Amino acid sequence: MQIGPHRLPNRLFVAPMAGVTDRPFRQLCRGFGAGYAVSEMVTSRKDLWHTLKTSRRADHSGEPGPIAVQIAGTDAAMMAEAARYNIERGAQIIDINMGCPAKKVCNKWAGSALMQDEALALQIIEAVVGACAPHGVPVTLKMRTGWCARVKNAVSIARAAEQAGVQMVAVHGRTREQGYRGEAEYETIAAVKSALHIPVVANGDIDSPHKARAVLRATGADALMIGRAAQGRPWIFREIAHFLATGELLAPPLVLEVRRALLAHLQDHYGLYGEHSGVRSARKHIGWYVRDLPGGDAFRARMNLVDGAALQWQLVADYFEELADAHDRLPVARAPAAAAGLAPAR
Repeated sequence: MQIGPHRLPNRLFVAPMAGVTDRPFRQLCRGFGAGYAVSEMVTSRKDLWHTLKTSRRADHSGEPGPIAVQIAGTDAAMMAEAARYNIERGAQIIDINMGCPAKKVCNKWAGSALMQDEALALQIIEAVVGACAPHGVPVTLKMRTGWCARVKNAVSIARAAEQAGVQMVAVHGRTREQGYRGEAEYETIAAVKSALHIPVVANGDIDSPHKARAVLRATGADALMIGRAAQGRPWIFREIAHFLATGELLAPPLVLEVRRALLAHLQDHYGLYGEHSGVRSARKHIGWYVRDLPGGDAFRARMNLVDGAALQWQLVADYFEELADAHDRLPVARAPAAAAGLAPAR
């Protein structure tokens, strides 16, 4: 798998998720086998570049390459300037956000709202490609199948993007209207793959090794992008990689391995956000880890009352230490039941 000059170790990607895929989370997933990770979206508004929120999103300290930064906005010139700004700060790949369904993004006609205006979408793509080309930085595009069920225009936008110089397209198998409701569909992704010569990445509801294989077969995609299924389960990447290579399922991870990973993640998280913000934003990650585990609900409720980093870290350490005394490996199957499979799209 290759994006421009960058050869990736595998075809399993971490999907960019606002409020989730910060540097600590990206590094965590890559440590568990993800071959590529894209940053949270960074605004194209110049007046917000020096805010604490944006500076944290643009923090790639110690992160292995290639460094991929996703930018979002509605003005072609501003998006081009944002691309140059991030390249100056180390970005090696620029990703254009046309996939975010959040109302606060779409109400400003950014994210997946751009799919309603193909002319503007193409202007932005051409401007960003033009800004990145002199630096040898490839541009990728993250999009949805369309704005609504009646308007699935992913194929036409993807074709225009390829002609404009975009070097990879990722498609989430839902419309903006769906948000994250219902089930992802893969026929549109297969149609995009059939129409393009550049790599196409399938995204949406890939939550188990069996589902990963089924989506690859149904779409013919070059790679898979995994988002929500990696929350609290970053080892899903190595599980999928192993299954695709061997056809065999890995055993659940050792409890002490999960303990080490989570505690290291928390330390990295506190380092990025500081204690006050770090403790609060870490609660969601802890909650994702302990869901379905013995006493997980009660432990998550207790975590919501803890304000200190040292106490939060120690309570997590103790919880998993006690779990390890009772179980060698995670005691429940964190992966969903094996998918029956998807028929190849026609």
